Amino acid sequence: MSPTATNGTTTRTRDPDRTRAEILEVAVAEFARSGYAGARVDEIARRTRTTKRMIYYYFGGKEGLYVAALTSAYARIREHELRLDLEDLDPLSALRRLTEMTFDYHHEHPEFVRLVQVENIHGAEHLRREVEAVQHTGRDGILAVIADVLERGREAGVLRGDVTPVEVHTMMSALCFYPVGNRATVSVLFAYDMGEDGVSARRRTLVADAMAGWLAA
Repeated sequence: MSPTATNGTTTRTRDPDRTRAEILEVAVAEFARSGYAGARVDEIARRTRTTKRMIYYYFGGKEGLYVAALTSAYARIREHELRLDLEDLDPLSALRRLTEMTFDYHHEHPEFVRLVQVENIHGAEHLRREVEAVQHTGRDGILAVIADVLERGREAGVLRGDVTPVEVHTMMSALCFYPVGNRATVSVLFAYDMGEDGVSARRRTLVADAMAGWLAA
């Protein structure tokens, strides 16, 4: 029997999977906005119309909720990457599409960028608890996708052969991460808002061009 949520005078039994997913979605936003120390489980409970007791039931406490939110955020981008069907594209087109998708995902999900920044502040202390799971999805997910593109590109003679999948992934992530993670400071320092639609669209093309130019044989 699933736990019961109390909201004012209303008590109802909710589907456990749906409840857990709703809590995680709000938790990702709250931890991204306030950081680990600043986030409040009470606020997450209020926004999900559930109770702190129910959150503790599912996740065991604030730290458990944060770890679950962090790993779910990584899982979402991995799932997005695997839906691209790059096998039907020539290697350079596949590379550009992956770069553009990565740029779009970061632009459309700033909470993911902020959550990653929060965890880096903590030295990946919490992510290490799920290190085998996240490394597994990385190896069998995005790194496997990139490895396939690189192999096909090398066989066709259109991509360089002296780079590894993790080098490509981290370079691509850096170029796509920067406009979101540094939007506020760059806006103040240079009066250049990297989040504006026109600016973002131009940067998307520039980033794809940079990756294609770097990797072309």
